[in-house]
Amino acid sequence: MGKDVSQKSFTDNDYKVFQQALYHQLTQLKDILARDHFGDETLKFGAELEMYLIDDNGQISPSNQLLLNQLSDPQYQVELNKYNLELNLSAVKQNGKPFTAIRNEMLEKTAQLEQIAAKNNINVLPIGILPTLKKQDINHQLMTDLSRYHCLSNHLFEQRGDAFSVNINGEEPITERFDDICAEGANTSFQVHMMTQYKDFNNVFNAAQLTIPLVTAIGANSAIFLGNRVWDETRIALFKQSLDIRHQHQYQWHEPTRVNFGFGWLKDNVWELFAQSVALYPPILPALCDNDRANNERLEELNMHMGTLWPWHRPVYDHHGNGHMRIEFRAIPAGPTSIDMVANAAFAIGLANGLKDEVNDFTAIMPFRYAEYNFYRCAQYGLDAKVLWPLNHCYKLEEVSICEVIKQLLPKAKKGLLDLGIDKDEVETYLGAIEQRLEQGVTGAIWQKKTAQHLEQTLDKDEACQQLVKLYLNQCRSAKPVSQWERLWS
Repeated sequence: MGKDVSQKSFTDNDYKVFQQALYHQLTQLKDILARDHFGDETLKFGAELEMYLIDDNGQISPSNQLLLNQLSDPQYQVELNKYNLELNLSAVKQNGKPFTAIRNEMLEKTAQLEQIAAKNNINVLPIGILPTLKKQDINHQLMTDLSRYHCLSNHLFEQRGDAFSVNINGEEPITERFDDICAEGANTSFQVHMMTQYKDFNNVFNAAQLTIPLVTAIGANSAIFLGNRVWDETRIALFKQSLDIRHQHQYQWHEPTRVNFGFGWLKDNVWELFAQSVALYPPILPALCDNDRANNERLEELNMHMGTLWPWHRPVYDHHGNGHMRIEFRAIPAGPTSIDMVANAAFAIGLANGLKDEVNDFTAIMPFRYAEYNFYRCAQYGLDAKVLWPLNHCYKLEEVSICEVIKQLLPKAKKGLLDLGIDKDEVETYLGAIEQRLEQGVTGAIWQKKTAQHLEQTLDKDEACQQLVKLYLNQCRSAKPVSQWERLWS
């Protein structure tokens, strides 16, 4: 969805032609993937960081276009809502010290952003969901004024034909209705791209799916929505529901949501994921590219369609060079600090690569729906989650603490990173941050919830959230990992 869409309305024929293009490009993709040298490219990582813009009182600052104009930096781009901004970090080679390279660029770029923002009395905050966000902050008037966002919102709303319902249980449940998709923009993330050897893609992808609950629990940083303490990683539920255009009562079958965990373990080829996406989801934005599709390996219509789906692990096709597939990790939240985000990425990547050679043993006894169950339990309960896992016997699933699973698999994550050629001290630095969080029993979400509970002893909810954001911002600027943040609670 990074491509702008100037066309605001589409005819039935536009949808028909676009659908035919998808069918044609699926066949093209199958042929491309079968080539001997497909995927023979230097392996790299990439990342995108989404951030909130807030004023000195901890409230939203709808100023992304103002800052973008003053930055004049193509690595920054606006996001769905006017109070969000995204930084696209440079791709780096996987061997050596890639995470330090990503972190250093993140620090350099955000320092420049913060310097310009400060001149405009704006603060930059990496956090999954802003605790001070209010219902009136989530509406089309605060949507970034770009055609692609208006077009996406209009067409999703047309397909739903009603307001979007958000109903999230938790410590303080949320039930709300929104007239557009702007609630999706309440979620900010640290999206990580990982190229992998094509021969290993299936196993790495399945291992990423299997272990995403661990990353979600230890990396949770989205604890408060509309002032309420909800899930530890509320983004997972909010993102899914804020873009859900289904009306299940109209159908005999259960149409899948466009934000999903997946439909099963990947069996033969990544092509399955693209084929499922075309088969299960009607096009929303049938914007045709201008190139000759018969000889075009960019597969732009197919990529456009994939950009209107939001699985937590998205396969990304890239036509450059010999072509490659990469995995986009989409469940990692923004914040709390650069070291925390990069540590979460290192943990996710290490697990996916460290378990790839034995993942079939896990998937043989782990039904896919149990993996999905684990994911949502970890999103809701964080480090307090209990999951189904073969912890004490390789052939028996038990309900066990996610913390015990993380402890058991940390060595696998280390092995996975070392096998990629990442320096030992690099591995120890970033996985060490994960170990510290586990030992301290604290994540960004836990810090937010416990701080809010402490503040609410003397302040009302709005004042407590405002003070929470100010404290979070100060701690964030210390650049210390969240495990070392000051705590108001005992």
